[in-house]
Amino acid sequence: MVQYNADLGNITRFYATNANTGFGGFGGRGGGQGNTYNSPERRARMQKLIASYEKKMDAVNFDKISVYAKVDYILFKRILDDSKDKLKTEDENYAKIAGYMPFAEKVYELERPRRRGLNVNGEQVAKQMNEIIKQVVAAKDALKKEGTIDIKLTNLGGEAIRSLQGSLKNAFEFYNGYDPMYTWWVPRTYSDLDSTLSSFAAVLRSKGKDLSPKPKDDGSTIPGIAVGRDELVRQLALEYIPYTPEELIAIAEKEFAYCDAELLKASREMGFGDKWKDAQEKVKNSFLPPGQQPQEMYELYKQSVEFLRKNDMVTIPELSEETWRMVMMTPERQLVNPFFTGGETLSISYPTNTMGYDEKMMSMRGNVPAFSRATVHHELIAGHWLQAYMAQRNKTYRRDLLNTNTPFWGEGSALYYELLLWDMKFPRTPEERIGMLFWRMHRCARIMFSLNFHLGKWTTQQSVDFLVDRVGFERANAEGEVRRSFNGSYPPLYQLAYMTGGMQLYALKKELVDSKKMTLKQYNDAIYSEGSMPIELLRVILTDQKITKDFKTNWRFYDIKK
Repeated sequence: MVQYNADLGNITRFYATNANTGFGGFGGRGGGQGNTYNSPERRARMQKLIASYEKKMDAVNFDKISVYAKVDYILFKRILDDSKDKLKTEDENYAKIAGYMPFAEKVYELERPRRRGLNVNGEQVAKQMNEIIKQVVAAKDALKKEGTIDIKLTNLGGEAIRSLQGSLKNAFEFYNGYDPMYTWWVPRTYSDLDSTLSSFAAVLRSKGKDLSPKPKDDGSTIPGIAVGRDELVRQLALEYIPYTPEELIAIAEKEFAYCDAELLKASREMGFGDKWKDAQEKVKNSFLPPGQQPQEMYELYKQSVEFLRKNDMVTIPELSEETWRMVMMTPERQLVNPFFTGGETLSISYPTNTMGYDEKMMSMRGNVPAFSRATVHHELIAGHWLQAYMAQRNKTYRRDLLNTNTPFWGEGSALYYELLLWDMKFPRTPEERIGMLFWRMHRCARIMFSLNFHLGKWTTQQSVDFLVDRVGFERANAEGEVRRSFNGSYPPLYQLAYMTGGMQLYALKKELVDSKKMTLKQYNDAIYSEGSMPIELLRVILTDQKITKDFKTNWRFYDIKK
């Protein structure tokens, strides 16, 4: 794994097409990994690298290694398989767009001498660039006559053009000013070629249209591109989730029904009968005055840690308590993240003086203590901060080399504590139960709206309306939630990973703790000491399963029919 990571770093940097002037050092990360775009040349070299490591993996005597090594083998093979699949898909997609760019390979050829500092003929380079300009102009004219093109392909084409421009810049900045004849012949023609490529890219972008399946237009203004069922299924298999998207929606609906029933109980205790929205409205109006939110978050943190310690639930190192800190979230960030976030730094989402009245009220009403009580432990201890603290101290190679970070573990293990604390009566009042249920319903809703959107069944507006009508979101907060879900900053499975991963760990806790095979503290410590990975592989380790190198997901951790 160490060797593969270093090899991949060398290839990534050498074949980078951005202006990469860093000094590559020893090891996998010296000088940076280079840009993320894979040119055809880099893709081919990566595929060759993967094939060589697959041969090395085949030579390992799988039956003779420990269960820990077997899991690492499978995790490493998972990375190789996923990388190979992605590169194959990139090849297939590039083939669909390459016909619009017949000039691409000639541009790449101009950069190759630069890698070894070979002498070039400045006049000849200018002539080649001038010929390429004519090709780009002809290709642009032909493109104008085309109909609409799938926006996924035009986006890929845009990346390819930026790659070509980066390659040109690499060569130009290497020779210009150093080679007298290059400096006399090339600069103006280089500038013309660069601007012509930009003009081509603009025409290509104008042809793009989202052709993914979608319901009837309802005026949705929040953008997003659905990945489709096939891609969802592929990614679920990669995460070792043995359920179809439709089955996961059914699971979420079942969990949502449980929340509905509990919400009505709390509403009745508060004297609102079955009018749960009125009960929730009362809770929302219990917001704190400006300036008092950070102190309240600290008080809620102390309550949660005291509860964890009192029930001997997990090991909490002293330094982890000492070194987390707070910042205030900017108004701009709150547009896409209306609730506080955590880790080593707890980012408090609350109004500032620059926000309008409605914005201030929605922020305060969405972050009342009863709601926040349900998530302080999710963001700090025993959630994201304890996760990160332990990940830096246990089996770090899994994080650094295998890139095993998965939201089903990262968000799932933090959500698991919400399920656990609910069972252990952490909420003391019906108001606090409504607060925890708000978040639990929220996580069920994430499964439902994210999958339905990517399946082409819901629009972004339907997703917003569902959060407002069925979960009780403030509308601006719902819009922020949906916007960040589909703006490209999160992968398609991220939002469903919270509840799904939490249910996986909850089911594994029943298997190991409720059966007395482990104490609760032993189990919870083991989750963090093994590090981030698909939960089913964590189960393999903790149950010492006998597995084969072609391991496939088979753990049905949730009974939909029960």
